[in-house]
Amino acid sequence: MLNLNRALLTMNKNKILKILSILKKEFPDLQVPLRHRNAFELLIAVILSAQCTDKRVNQVTLKLFPQNRACTPKDIISLGENSLKKIIYPCGYYNTKSKAIIGTTRALLGKEVPENFEDLIKLPGVGPKTAQVVQAQWFGKDAFPVDTHIHRVCNRIGLVNSGKNRRKTEKQIKTFIPKKYWSNLHLQLIYHGRKTCTAYKPKCKNCPLYDLCEWKDKKI
Repeated sequence: MLNLNRALLTMNKNKILKILSILKKEFPDLQVPLRHRNAFELLIAVILSAQCTDKRVNQVTLKLFPQNRACTPKDIISLGENSLKKIIYPCGYYNTKSKAIIGTTRALLGKEVPENFEDLIKLPGVGPKTAQVVQAQWFGKDAFPVDTHIHRVCNRIGLVNSGKNRRKTEKQIKTFIPKKYWSNLHLQLIYHGRKTCTAYKPKCKNCPLYDLCEWKDKKI
């Protein structure tokens, strides 16, 4: 059993429903932040997004992916590793990311990107977070990948109490929020974390969740 603190164990359903309702109203039109035209492009973009902004990734993939059609594994292989590194350099960690992309691309030659979680995480460089992003944002499956924005917002407003452990954030959310909300909540929390509940200088006074937020340092 998860080691949830008393606040989580006693969190009432009304509060959770209010948070979900407010976020849905605040972000009714959910757009996937990473530019992509097929599952393969999304997978590559998510790999590139580690420790990098979506804006920067979208700038890089404009150069990496063909302009007139969706990218395929053959397109990446034909580039070669050196050219790939030069293109993805602005995303940071280009050596590690190019190795992961090349490995995943080779594994997918002649194949479709799998939608099954176990098959996704078998691909080189694809971890649980990346796999769940692809599942949620391309295949429409119930998934709750946790990035820095989600981890920060969930802890601040009191949905979880997971310290620095993102995996614990995911487990706690999945414990008491029904599956049908996971994928949308994932995107809503990302947008809320970028728009209002920012890492530095959060806009607490303009936050639609202010009255429900349990963050001890929220601005009055």
